[in-house]
Amino acid sequence: MSIPAFDEKELKVVGESFSLYGSIPLFDTPVSLCDGYLSAVRDRKPIWQITGVETQMFTPSMIPDNVARALVIEGEPFDAVANGGGKDMFGIDWEYVPLVGGSMVRPGNPFMEDMYDWKEKVVWPDIDSWDWAGCAEKNKEFLNTTKAVQVWFQTGWYERLISFMEFENAIMALFDEDQQNLILEFFDQLADLYIRMIDKYVEYFPQVKSFFMHDDWGSQKETFFSPALVEKMIVPSMKKVTDHIHSIGCVAELHSCGQIMKQVPNMIKAGWDTWSGQVMNDTHALYEQYGDQIMIGVIPEQFDPETTTEEEQRALAREFAAKFCNPEKPCVVNLYGTSCFTPAYREELYKEARIRYSK
Repeated sequence: MSIPAFDEKELKVVGESFSLYGSIPLFDTPVSLCDGYLSAVRDRKPIWQITGVETQMFTPSMIPDNVARALVIEGEPFDAVANGGGKDMFGIDWEYVPLVGGSMVRPGNPFMEDMYDWKEKVVWPDIDSWDWAGCAEKNKEFLNTTKAVQVWFQTGWYERLISFMEFENAIMALFDEDQQNLILEFFDQLADLYIRMIDKYVEYFPQVKSFFMHDDWGSQKETFFSPALVEKMIVPSMKKVTDHIHSIGCVAELHSCGQIMKQVPNMIKAGWDTWSGQVMNDTHALYEQYGDQIMIGVIPEQFDPETTTEEEQRALAREFAAKFCNPEKPCVVNLYGTSCFTPAYREELYKEARIRYSK
């Protein structure tokens, strides 16, 4: 796709979107939000600066994990307090905790304590029995959007192991040489399951262009395990999935919490297109070091909209564009850094990025 030159008419606000931080103006972009997202993240040919407004989350209630994890986003409303929790696709029982706004497996009674008998204990879900056609019909209007529809997988590889075994048993199993081959075999079959689900999604929901997968690897201060262990135990099955996602022309985004800067090389090896780390990660340093290999979710310099003049806000947007809107090394704006974004900042960032990307 050739990058069209910037036209001031694009700054016309033609709609609005909504996020955790309120209303977001939508500009009169030269291509659809979906095409702009794919051009930037899949093809590495950004047209404007991607800020997250380009995607629409889709986590239908048809998938047991979405109800169990109490995060259902689809055409019908979902009451997490009343209906969140319950059994996931493997029959593991989750409990919704209103205080934290999410679900967890009740501790103290793990499904299994080690991996020795997993082949006898684990019952794989029959995804063909889920009502894919009915879900597609129900969400026809919801998915009628110019955005790239993004499916979330909320329980990745290590997180799935935790759901079976609890945290302590899961992390010890990863280090236990006697269990490692068993885990690798399970992770490989889990990758096959996710690939089958991905194929179902693109068959029944052609609007789906992105898959956003969760697998937390760290705490506030440090990663749970060494990069060598992640490369050996998790990267192979992840790469199997991202290779498939790319083969069908879609985007593979990773969500992984914690201070895990030293794991970015493994994200690259695993084939992820982008990762937006939490605020304890130095996203500017990561961009400098790895931004030519993976799209880093960069956290912009923060400011107080109440005490920062409009011109100062616009100057900050231009500074961000000068540092990070590099056609040869694009990034995405990290959601964790957009709480202070004002209409003036967004407009100036859009304009400056469009000019830089169309040169």
